[in-house]
Amino acid sequence: MTPETHHLKPTAPLAERVLLPGDPGRALLIAQALLDKPLMFNHHRGLWGYTGAAEDGEPLTVQATGMGGPSAAIVVWELISLGARRLVRVGTCGSLREDLGIGDLVIATEALAGDGTSRALGAGERVAPDPALVAALREANPGAAAGPVATGDLFYEAPPAPDGALAVEMEAATIFQVAARRGVAAACVLGVSDELVGGERRRIDEEELKELGVTIGRAGAAALSA
Repeated sequence: MTPETHHLKPTAPLAERVLLPGDPGRALLIAQALLDKPLMFNHHRGLWGYTGAAEDGEPLTVQATGMGGPSAAIVVWELISLGARRLVRVGTCGSLREDLGIGDLVIATEALAGDGTSRALGAGERVAPDPALVAALREANPGAAAGPVATGDLFYEAPPAPDGALAVEMEAATIFQVAARRGVAAACVLGVSDELVGGERRRIDEEELKELGVTIGRAGAAALSA
């Protein structure tokens, strides 16, 4: 029997491997670019998700998590309950180093947990992704930067990120922590949409953002095909 879920209402099969963009619109773009004959997996609460055949011919689901840890925790928990086993967050981030510019990729080797959700779930200051998935991301994307990313709760007026973080984002620590508690694999690859060095924000334009979303999706899918 399919487990009861309160926020995801499946209308198509779920793949065991899942890409997790935050933005529902980006989920649609990734599904259109990467999946053959995608079917809508979920549209409940505006959390769009799609399942289809990836470029390797195997099933792949793309499911939006929404913004921030609380929404991501619910979505990931229910995906795992429904059968997801390998999950890769494919999101955007703000870079904290001058050598990371708009459009660059960042692979999270750990999340520095500055968010409330991962901490409420028992996380310490640092939350680790699945080592095998991280290795697959690095092998599939050799040009990407790799290192710690900071997870926070705020987009506007956020506190300073911890020293050592390459970038800041809003969901990775929660996704890693939920996955660890449930015994499945999770990792994260991000695209730089904002440059934050020097305390001023430089933002990607909308067309570039759409293209970057697909690029990040391909980066995550390549690791799940390994």
